[in-house]
Amino acid sequence: MQSGLYVGLSAQMALERRLNTVADNMANMNTVGFRATEVKFDELLSGIDNNISTNVSFVSQGNDYLSTQSGELQKTDNPLDFAVKGDAWLAVDTPSGQVLTRDGRFTMAETGELLSMKGYPVLDSGGGAIQLDRNGGPPSVGVDGRIFQNGRPVASIGLFQTDLSKGFLRYDNSGILPSGGAQPVVDDKNIGVLQGFIEQSNVNGISEMTQLISINRNFESISSMMSSTENSFTDAIKTLGGSQ
Repeated sequence: MQSGLYVGLSAQMALERRLNTVADNMANMNTVGFRATEVKFDELLSGIDNNISTNVSFVSQGNDYLSTQSGELQKTDNPLDFAVKGDAWLAVDTPSGQVLTRDGRFTMAETGELLSMKGYPVLDSGGGAIQLDRNGGPPSVGVDGRIFQNGRPVASIGLFQTDLSKGFLRYDNSGILPSGGAQPVVDDKNIGVLQGFIEQSNVNGISEMTQLISINRNFESISSMMSSTENSFTDAIKTLGGSQ
């Protein structure tokens, strides 16, 4: 009988993690370049209750993964705004190392260095900081990421890919620190850079709100089930105790 309580507790822990994920997604609905987090849970079997011949199912602690759906593109006509086309990332150099991001809102420092909104150097495909000519006029960027000033190439915006199934950490909301590292994209026509655009968050507010309501209802339902099971267990103990 106690297995029902264990299963209920397992389900509540999974719902709590899902709730935290949904809350984080909703908090970043307006974060440029944000990719929504999803959680995948697996079924675990255990023979914890020796009085039951069949296995008891529990929920795993879950694994996070990112939604690969691109966010809506917003045209800004700012020559230092960039959006990534396809399954790839921009990269910036931070105190924590190379961070991948889809937030392409950049600025130019007085020294000509291309910087992120947080002031981190933007990297080329070789992992070096991109240096522009401060007096060379607005840059023109091709789909392949090459940067031109006054008609001559001066640098190239790096595009990177990574296997996030190996794990990752969030960095400054839209940034990603992949556990498996990242590799520069080479000659992929499906991947490129769009100048004068930024990518909005890919969070679907209506879907997340629907999930939030469903999670709350499920949590309440499980709490009611656990309370009923506990009462039945208590009554059984009282009955057995009174029969002796």
